[in-house]
Amino acid sequence: MQVEMSIKGLMVDPVTNMPIVILHESDGARVLPIWVGIFEANAIALQIENVSTPRPMTHDLLRNVIHDLKGDVQKVVVSDLKDSTFYAVLHVLVGGQVVVIDARPSDAIALALRVRAPIFAEDAVIDGAKSLGITPDTGDSERLQQ
Repeated sequence: MQVEMSIKGLMVDPVTNMPIVILHESDGARVLPIWVGIFEANAIALQIENVSTPRPMTHDLLRNVIHDLKGDVQKVVVSDLKDSTFYAVLHVLVGGQVVVIDARPSDAIALALRVRAPIFAEDAVIDGAKSLGITPDTGDSERLQQ
């Protein structure tokens, strides 16, 4: 089952000095921390703060390409957690059909913010992260330290 998530905030892991996006269950108390790269965190932060750049950044380009090709991002889903690595997919409506596209969670979140698409996570991913003891001080860059 998929659970709608919202961005609770961005923080920096004090141990690894890597940015973490904190997703919060929209209708509950569970959180899902995802370690991201510096550039992706910057792209997410710029969008959260509604800062526009003089030229399109990568996620703006992706939004523009999807839009210009008459696509519509329906939602993004943090879909899996394998070997301490998070996975995500984009659900893009193109020509009346939904195309599911593999993506890194950070890129999916940055795009979702730009197109105002909902962010979801699979229940199993949230529970799996919790059962592995993933907390905001144990990993980096979408792959958690072992």
